[in-house]
Amino acid sequence: MLRRFTPLLPAVALLLVFFAGPMLWSVYTAFTDMALTGSVSVDFVGADNFTRMAQDPAFLHSLLLTLVFVVGSAVIGQNTLGLLIALLLRGRGRASRTVVTGLIIAAWAVPETVAGFCWYAFLYRTGTLNQLLQHFGVQQNWLYTTPMLAVILANVWRGTAFSMLVYSAALSDVPPELVEAAQVDGASAWQRLRHITLPMIRRSIVSNLMLITLQTLAAFGLIYVMTGGGPGNASQTTPLYMYQQSFKFYQLGYGTAMALVLLLIGGLFSLIYLRLIKLEDG
Repeated sequence: MLRRFTPLLPAVALLLVFFAGPMLWSVYTAFTDMALTGSVSVDFVGADNFTRMAQDPAFLHSLLLTLVFVVGSAVIGQNTLGLLIALLLRGRGRASRTVVTGLIIAAWAVPETVAGFCWYAFLYRTGTLNQLLQHFGVQQNWLYTTPMLAVILANVWRGTAFSMLVYSAALSDVPPELVEAAQVDGASAWQRLRHITLPMIRRSIVSNLMLITLQTLAAFGLIYVMTGGGPGNASQTTPLYMYQQSFKFYQLGYGTAMALVLLLIGGLFSLIYLRLIKLEDG
């Protein structure tokens, strides 16, 4: 029996070292007053970090902005736009599909920090967008007046490719004869989408939502490059606030406690999506 599991031992060891080990260390750190100040004295403080979070207006504000960012850029933006593009490309010629898909995937392939700088240059008060809009008498510092909208649009631009690929694969499994039969029976395009296409790809929809939600929940580099969480804390999501507390104010225990809360929120989203998948299977 032991010999059957011997090939798995290296994988188990790697999981323990690189996943379980850091996870357990993070849980321990979240219940201490550990700080990056060079002090060797670390005291166990129990739930003090979590009590502090519940009373910290800046943390609660960052949590709200994180939810806005996730819903706006992932659940609504990437998910909807990815499905729309996949539907529009369905049945199109190979050349047009290749060009559109290539352009969208190119945005996805751009490193997060590079994408953030590109959007920073585009939306800055002397950037490309204002250079174009000045001919119409419009001049704004978009990163100052609408910072959350700016980072949401940038994340949608960069991340839509993943949803598009998921939905393109799902739509290829929808039997075309069903759609054609509904069309012959007089069903409109919206009716065919609502009663045939969407029900047949609902599992892919839920799976895609779960993946992009978890990815967007931890987004850091894009926002950090574009706004740095500013102006003030107008775009300071929880990952940015966590970074600030841990590495600027050296409160590693407090920052790690925020990371655990973010992990629990991600787990809650995952449970909801997995529950939806089970309901669909049932």
